[in-house]
Amino acid sequence: MKKVLFKYIVFLTIAILVMPSCKKKETYPVIPEIKYEGFVKIYNPVANKFERGVLKLSFKDGDGDIGLRQSETEPPYDYNLFVKYYEIQNRDTVEVILTDISGDTITFNARIPILTPTGSNKSIKGEIDDTLFIYNYQSNFDTIMYEVYLIDRALNKSNIIFTPLINRK
Repeated sequence: MKKVLFKYIVFLTIAILVMPSCKKKETYPVIPEIKYEGFVKIYNPVANKFERGVLKLSFKDGDGDIGLRQSETEPPYDYNLFVKYYEIQNRDTVEVILTDISGDTITFNARIPILTPTGSNKSIKGEIDDTLFIYNYQSNFDTIMYEVYLIDRALNKSNIIFTPLINRK
């Protein structure tokens, strides 16, 4: 009985130790990949309109070199999430360069911080939420969309995605 119990305990111990090593490491290409996951408009009750929205993306990167250090501010490391704003104007898709009240150009580009995982497997996947302005005070057109891509620290450019059409109202 003790021999059978001992063998059972040894087998169980070995199985517990071996099982984690059976888990397959997730690997992805070293060129980042992004996917559109959704867009949520944010209503401003004071202005009585939707002024902003949250763009939801998922991403994968095989070597995990997503993100910028706070000290990296010069091109090509000034931004790593690139966003273009489009309006549907009389059935045509038109890229619009927005300006603020003073005439300065508004950028939709963003900086994703360093996300590189620790350990030997650097493959990474995750989600990015980016808050964007959707209200163009200079336009009467109410349907917009965004073009988005991500660049990693090795300057590999992800696929380009376009959001579905978004009604600003």
